[in-house]
Amino acid sequence: MIDIRQTQEYADYLKCEGWIVARIENINYFIKKLPLIGSVLKIQRPEEINFKTTEKLCRKYRVFQIILEPKSERDVKLLASKGFKQSKSPYLPSKTLQIDLTQPISKITANFKKDARSTLLRASQDRGTSNIKEISSLSDLRKFHNAWRKSVKFTRFVPSLDSLINLRKNFPTHKPIILTSHNKSGSIIGGAIFTRSLHDYAYYWQGFTNNEGRTSLSQYSLVWKGLLWAKKVGCKIFDFEGIYDERFPNKSWLGFTHFKQSFGGKEVLYPGCYTKFRFPYFDR
Repeated sequence: MIDIRQTQEYADYLKCEGWIVARIENINYFIKKLPLIGSVLKIQRPEEINFKTTEKLCRKYRVFQIILEPKSERDVKLLASKGFKQSKSPYLPSKTLQIDLTQPISKITANFKKDARSTLLRASQDRGTSNIKEISSLSDLRKFHNAWRKSVKFTRFVPSLDSLINLRKNFPTHKPIILTSHNKSGSIIGGAIFTRSLHDYAYYWQGFTNNEGRTSLSQYSLVWKGLLWAKKVGCKIFDFEGIYDERFPNKSWLGFTHFKQSFGGKEVLYPGCYTKFRFPYFDR
């Protein structure tokens, strides 16, 4: 199935984020201009790798680095033959979990591990500990954004409010759902963004919890609600958008990987990221 980053909606979103986007024969090419040194060209999980188109764009935008994240090992051999080298740090998660949503809910929950089942049962018995709400207004989105910034360390990336607005705006038909978890007094203690593509995929895009949210394990209820939403709107696959990959170890991913694995699912591997540097000012 086509990755969400190869959809027209995602292309429109990145345009709003300041990228130049060339969509050629249904493949998205993302270009970022950098002062003085040229441009970076990013191609993420395309259905086909077209080196002629890539070369034309490199010449047009004076590209000094090509970043390409292939979908298959077959593509890796092709990239190696063209001088691409594997990067130690993938841009997209190189390993993920996917749940088959075509199964009955009873079969999906049967694959949940004990910690997920017990936490969700507890939440259903005491609704006040993890009241989940869907964001529908700009005012609520501002509260979501402020809560997110306050919940994480300054070193953690938090999208700007404009970026969140752009994300919702550029998926008009398949609008992302943004959920918040609240304590008994109504304060936001966690949140999550779930996106979907027109190709039957739903993604656990991003999420956060503050100290109270982590203590009450509210993230389990957020993911459960997102999973139910994905099934309701007809998605066939629920993608957790990344878990710890031993090939590219990042120990900070171990904690949320344990959390995601408690929902079961099938592990899916991608080859990683491949790059190639060029000398754009020799192009004529």
